[in-house]
Amino acid sequence: MERPMAERTWHDVPIEDVFDGLDTDRDGLASAAVDERLAIHGPNAIAKGETTSPLRILIHQFTSPLIYVLLVALVVTVAIDHLTDAIVIAAVLVINATIGFVQEYRAENAMAALASLVAPKARVRRDGTVREVDGSSLVPGDVVLLESGDLVPADVRLVETNALRIDNAILTGESVPVSLDAAPIGTDAPVGDRRNTAYMGTSVVSGRAVGVVVATGGDTQIGAIAGEMRRTERAATPLQTRMHRFGNAISVGILGAGLLVFLIGLSQGLAVGDVFLLAVALAVSAIPEGLPVVMTVALAVSVRRMAGRNAIIRRLPAVETLGSCSVIVSDKTGTITENRMAVTRVWTVDGLTEVTGTAPSSAGEFRRDGESVSVEAGTPLYEAVLAGTLANEASLGTGPDGDVESVGDPTETALLIAGRKAGIDREALLELHPQVGSVPFESDRRYAASAHRFDGAVTTYFKGAPERIVELCDAVETGDGRAPIDEAAVLERARELANEGLRVLGTARTDGDVTDREEPSGLTFLGFVGMIDPPREGVREAVASCKRAGIRVLMVTGDHADTARAIAADVGIDADSVLTGTEVGTLSDDQLSERLASTSVLARISPTQKLRIVTRLQADGETVAVTGDGVNDAPALKAAHIGAAMGITGTDVAKEASEMVLTDDDFSTIYAAVEEGRTVFSNIRKATAFLLATGVGLVLAILAAFGLAILGVLPRDAVGTFPLLVLPAQALWLNVVNNGIQDVALAFEPGESEQFERPPYDPDAGLLSAVLLERTVLVGVLLAVLAVGTFWWEITTDATLPYAQTAALTMMVVSMAMFVGTCRSETRSVLAKNPLSNPLLLVGTAVAISIHVGAMHFGPTQFLLGLEPIAADTWVRIVLVAPSVIVLVELHKLFRRRRGR
Repeated sequence: MERPMAERTWHDVPIEDVFDGLDTDRDGLASAAVDERLAIHGPNAIAKGETTSPLRILIHQFTSPLIYVLLVALVVTVAIDHLTDAIVIAAVLVINATIGFVQEYRAENAMAALASLVAPKARVRRDGTVREVDGSSLVPGDVVLLESGDLVPADVRLVETNALRIDNAILTGESVPVSLDAAPIGTDAPVGDRRNTAYMGTSVVSGRAVGVVVATGGDTQIGAIAGEMRRTERAATPLQTRMHRFGNAISVGILGAGLLVFLIGLSQGLAVGDVFLLAVALAVSAIPEGLPVVMTVALAVSVRRMAGRNAIIRRLPAVETLGSCSVIVSDKTGTITENRMAVTRVWTVDGLTEVTGTAPSSAGEFRRDGESVSVEAGTPLYEAVLAGTLANEASLGTGPDGDVESVGDPTETALLIAGRKAGIDREALLELHPQVGSVPFESDRRYAASAHRFDGAVTTYFKGAPERIVELCDAVETGDGRAPIDEAAVLERARELANEGLRVLGTARTDGDVTDREEPSGLTFLGFVGMIDPPREGVREAVASCKRAGIRVLMVTGDHADTARAIAADVGIDADSVLTGTEVGTLSDDQLSERLASTSVLARISPTQKLRIVTRLQADGETVAVTGDGVNDAPALKAAHIGAAMGITGTDVAKEASEMVLTDDDFSTIYAAVEEGRTVFSNIRKATAFLLATGVGLVLAILAAFGLAILGVLPRDAVGTFPLLVLPAQALWLNVVNNGIQDVALAFEPGESEQFERPPYDPDAGLLSAVLLERTVLVGVLLAVLAVGTFWWEITTDATLPYAQTAALTMMVVSMAMFVGTCRSETRSVLAKNPLSNPLLLVGTAVAISIHVGAMHFGPTQFLLGLEPIAADTWVRIVLVAPSVIVLVELHKLFRRRRGR
């Protein structure tokens, strides 16, 4: 048997052709044949993906352009024997590498989680006898036996079924189990519609079956998903992309400035060591060394906030990605909906009745024409609800929180809860009216029945497919007796309910116990019961908030089109058009992109198609968040910019493929996470602008001092060396310690309301907006003027070089303390911000200045950094001039606000 045999389709051929094609029969394979096929197909197992070694993760921390510059600076400082500067630079490199390593180091367990879906044991027929074998030993052609509670061990074409129902949720997302049989299905039927095949990892809810294995291991549907997972690469987050571009820009600027200074220095006769020291000072001044720390803190703060809003973040960079999210591709079942079926409509000949209440509570009422109605015994409404309660195999209990707990099929549970709302309790009824016969639901019969004794007589109640129930009836219950049935008119009511996206069941009754009859007839039609997996509370508001924030919501589900359309319309998602999986399969990539631009509801979508939809949206420039809970969602979750798995109903596979886990399985939590994402990106921008202004100021100040020394404005020392405005260690002290404390405090800024009512951040835009970059340069120029002015004043009034450097550095420290308060908002005046809304910033600013003052008076830091205490008159000049930074920023904001109008 050749391996390509596993690539055939088996759902579209008769059973005997399946046996012939797989060279087997109903008695199963011989042991020798099993061994041969194991050698060809390999074990029935899911291969685990490769993991990244810790060493590779560590090396990756030293591969950014900014780190390259610092590494060169480290080598140069060691070469010219400036060991203090070298130690400080090395410490910065180690801290940054440690932060990055901790962020990235986590095992990729998605493949291991997929492997756990392979059943450990399976019952098979081999050598003509039934035996239990390891699930990993199954091969194509094995005949397997399935029963309630089993995990399907491979992809199995069914041969015989008895009331078999399978939970396909992990593959198709369907909220209710499906009935399967052995009849051939059309060749083009999607996976979810192949009702004669049970797939690996799905579970048997009820019934029994015999089937023949048609695919194992990597050839199964689960195996195909594992293959997609291995091939799918995580998309780079917008923040990672922006940081890469930002690092490249700074690196190019540093190299250009360093080369220029190096050439000018040599032309002026400076020693090579002094020129290198000047270039190193430029490099460490320009690089915002504290940025990795503040990014991590900002992301970690948001992670903590999100945890309080039921979103657990597994990868820190994913937090910011939410701020750029432009499209949310949401699953339907369990995310937008409750993942609990609830009866919402009952139609009888006397009218349509609405059933209120939210699953799983039994609180609710029956309403007709907007008025509450009582469900009186003997009425068609009572009888229809009674039929759904009695022809039922589920059971209800009460949990510790007072909610209803159920055992059994979700559809039957919904019928029992509707019964309780009507005052009908199945357990109490069974004591009064014991069951004397029953017929389980089977796909070929399409109904279930239950016979009960009422005052010496027996009545049989039916529920089932609407057209099947109507076919068995010759009359309808009117409340006053039986009346002839108008089949066409009655079925039209069923179609109307189905068009609302409801799952519709017909109910009927007849006198006597007819459960032993092959084909009952002459039943009395009672009514239709319509149920749906209702939307979660708060989803409508969350969808509306997404629209206000410029975020499209796409609902992508494996469920049927009518159901998807009804739910989408109910929660406010555009449902004018629905794209089905069959249509997606016929579209080219360009055609799919065109349809996605105008379609927000996609139904009967396979896992491969969902992945294709996500990648097309990304190719079209969207930043995509994807929600999901099943194995079928895993490839799309991994490929998305951010995957959000369900914490309650989600499989381990979905969680491991995701960056975020929603602990309440609620779509509303996604929007809350988007708010946090926008806040964290805004705070990172503020911190970046704050740090970059320092870098611009330092670089310009160093270059200006160098130029002024060439022009003779600043004096050289006795050996002709140019005075260096700040030492490399002092620049690092300012960037990492003083500014680091304050920019970390900026990470705790609360969000501003206008952030949530504007379009998402453009992922192709730079880390800083044009306005913010403009402001940063202006502040940098002013800082340079203040620092050089202070240095010039001190150095020309007979101060020592260390004193002048300390004075210039202190001017920078105090000026940045003034600037940080203006960074709290990109547009609002500093006076419009409540200073107590971020008390950490007040504390951080005070601590930064205090630490700097302490360093000027503490012997070891004086030695390491080349600092000296400064006199009172120097302090007065600094305190009087530094607030000019606030004046400049406020004027710039005012100018921009007026220009924006």
